[in-house]
Amino acid sequence: MGSHARPNRIHRTGVRIAMVALVGAALPISAGGLAQAATPGATHSADENDQQGSGATATAGQKQDTQRQSQSARAAQHAVKGKAADAQDAKNQAAPQINADHAFLLDARDGSQERELWGGAKADESVSMASTTKIMTAVVVLKHPEWLNRQITVKQEYRDYVQKVGGSTADLQTGDTLTVEQLLHAMLIPSGDDAAMALADNLGFGSTADARIADFVNQMNAEAQQLGLTGTHFDGFDGISHGNNLSTARDLAKLGQRAMLQPVFADIVKNKQFKTEAPAANGHTRYYTWDNTNKLLSSYDGALGIKTGSGPEAGYALVFAAKRDNRTLVGAILKDDQGRFDDATKMLDWGFAH
Repeated sequence: MGSHARPNRIHRTGVRIAMVALVGAALPISAGGLAQAATPGATHSADENDQQGSGATATAGQKQDTQRQSQSARAAQHAVKGKAADAQDAKNQAAPQINADHAFLLDARDGSQERELWGGAKADESVSMASTTKIMTAVVVLKHPEWLNRQITVKQEYRDYVQKVGGSTADLQTGDTLTVEQLLHAMLIPSGDDAAMALADNLGFGSTADARIADFVNQMNAEAQQLGLTGTHFDGFDGISHGNNLSTARDLAKLGQRAMLQPVFADIVKNKQFKTEAPAANGHTRYYTWDNTNKLLSSYDGALGIKTGSGPEAGYALVFAAKRDNRTLVGAILKDDQGRFDDATKMLDWGFAH
């Protein structure tokens, strides 16, 4: 019996060895795999390797995140630059590129109201307005339509006045008789100071020429106050300043818009040239031809007028209007140079585009 037991023990040992060998064969062939199967410490070491692998993966992820953040930062910088460029473009588009600072442009809409489109840096600064003054002279006259057919005889004083001040003239001849409406043409088209004086002298109230002219100028200032032209004051009827004949670009644009509501005024200022005749002192007929000083009427499509002005103190001035696509724009420029018509063109083009 004992001799048979020994081989059984050997057999059982061989089976155990064989089972271990089979288990080992099922494990990975690498040294790491054998180490994992052999000892608990090897398992711990494998966890550290996994952590190191995870750390490497995290580092790569961090680099990718950093790259993405850098790309985002660059994109943000480009966006900021783009917005700055857009803002600059918008700023450039937000104003007509002209020389004059004393400038203003409005949309007259249906004529009874106005909407501001753009104002220059000095649109509300009161400065000398030169012959644009005559817009108000006409407005005061037209408050009395019954005067239009009234006849006025030209005095030598009107011609003498023009020579004295060196003003613009309609070359009215002494003793000729013209209607108030004809004198409005003579004042607004060739900018005749002689015609303006004839109107003020005959339509003001007083016993002397000085008193009548002073009264007429008072009517001009009263009208300015009534229209809310707070930056405007007149000290004469024609723009020959005595030191206090001032207005702003904003006020003159508004005044021009109100004047254009008068059909007679609008019909006069749109004329490039006007021809008329009047009884002369010798009984013959005098023929007058007056050319408009407003070059926009010949150069700008849709131009409606309104009035030019110039002088040593005032520089070059222009109140203008134009109509396109059922929109009427009115603007004013003061203290400009000889490029006032170019500036007005740019303002109108910009206005119609907005």
